[in-house]
Amino acid sequence: MKIEYLGHACFKLDEELVIDPYKDGSVPGLEPLRVSAVKVICTHGHADHSGVECVEMVDGECDFEILEVPSFHDDKQGALRGPNTIFVIKKDDEKLVHLGDLGHFPNEEQLATISDADYLLIPVGGYYTIDAEMAVKICEAANPKWIIPMHYRTASSGYPELATVDEFLKLAEEKGIVDKVKVY
Repeated sequence: MKIEYLGHACFKLDEELVIDPYKDGSVPGLEPLRVSAVKVICTHGHADHSGVECVEMVDGECDFEILEVPSFHDDKQGALRGPNTIFVIKKDDEKLVHLGDLGHFPNEEQLATISDADYLLIPVGGYYTIDAEMAVKICEAANPKWIIPMHYRTASSGYPELATVDEFLKLAEEKGIVDKVKVY
């Protein structure tokens, strides 16, 4: 599975599928998104995750099996920021999980569904989502082969309220899982 990071929480898989495209101007410092795909999916309706108009749809077949797992954008059952969809995406015996703007520790059923993924795309910047500490706990519980942090501030982009990836990497090092982490 070819995974291309396009910024913030947006990824393109195998030239076919775009997940969580951001709308122009919705994420400070990111260039306008211009990408093409056969299919686009969004974890929730906030502008930094729902820029479907920035994706040129092309003819073709999307060969991914996509499972939607309901979750919440906060730890108050969605009362603060609403719902979030976790996507479990499979193709050719590979499993990728995109947690979107997850705001809580997964319940037993959710954890069973996301566990043992080949790739876990997880928010680590806090404030609007889980923070670095919770992200590490989820990574330990879900036991993915590879961890790809997302939804954090960089030197050139991201919301100022978000943490950088550094705290997540420090905690991942302390827990002995940093060798599974791929930072784009």
